[in-house]
Amino acid sequence: SFNHKLIDICSALNSCFHCFLPVIHKTNLNNRIVGGQDAPAGFWPWQVSLQGSRHFCGGSLINNQWVLTAAHCFPSASGVTVVLGLQSLQGSNPNRVSRTITTLIVHPNFNSATQNNDIALLQLSSPVTFTNYITPVCLPSTGSTFYSGVNTWVTGWGTIRSGVSLPAPQTLQEVQIPIVGNRRCKCSYGASLITDNMMCAGLLAGGKDSCQGDSGGPLVIKQNIRWIQAGIVSFGKGCALPNFPGIYTRVSQYQTWINTQITTNKPGFIAFTSTGTDSDLSVSCTRVLPIA
Repeated sequence: SFNHKLIDICSALNSCFHCFLPVIHKTNLNNRIVGGQDAPAGFWPWQVSLQGSRHFCGGSLINNQWVLTAAHCFPSASGVTVVLGLQSLQGSNPNRVSRTITTLIVHPNFNSATQNNDIALLQLSSPVTFTNYITPVCLPSTGSTFYSGVNTWVTGWGTIRSGVSLPAPQTLQEVQIPIVGNRRCKCSYGASLITDNMMCAGLLAGGKDSCQGDSGGPLVIKQNIRWIQAGIVSFGKGCALPNFPGIYTRVSQYQTWINTQITTNKPGFIAFTSTGTDSDLSVSCTRVLPIA
């Protein structure tokens, strides 16, 4: 069965110049969420926690007053707090800032049965001030290409295995996983389930993945000095199962929609262009016919 990567809420700049870490830079690529590790403070300053009675979904800051997340996280925005600058869900967080939500915009074509168009925007009750620990992420412009095998990072406070909570103090987790092309992904999930509005990422051997509680959070790729959010954690079959990579909303499909909703201080969009040849084009299986 397929599941969302959220914890049930009922139980629980104007330019791309600003869309990268201003002081804290990643210097060591870590290669070891499921199969992840603690993220150092300030490494992912766009990551937010959406909280009701507790954390239930992630999201990402895309300018000083808007957050990008998954549509399936939101039956409503009532009683939800957006928490920024968090290192862990428990204990002291000196860089913590919180806001309520004044506007919830779920994509009008979100389909809760198929998870197509699983994207939503949240307007914060007031703008936030950027710091080393609170910074927006860039978004990929229409037509960006993410070839199979490109390494990405996914972050969140979700379970570390299906049904196994992140242990105290619940420090933000990070894990590096490669893009899995849509043709290869369809071979596992079926051709009709994976749409052009989705992208897949994970190890075909399993063992590294986003999981419940990570929904709505960012899948990011570094291009030169900027971090670009390629995907939004959406759903998958279990967590980290072999041959079933995680499924993410393909953010580059939504530049026009996002810019239509956010009329001032629009988020920074930048093209991500993969080089070489897309190995996914040569993939075929019983569910996916060869390209003629």
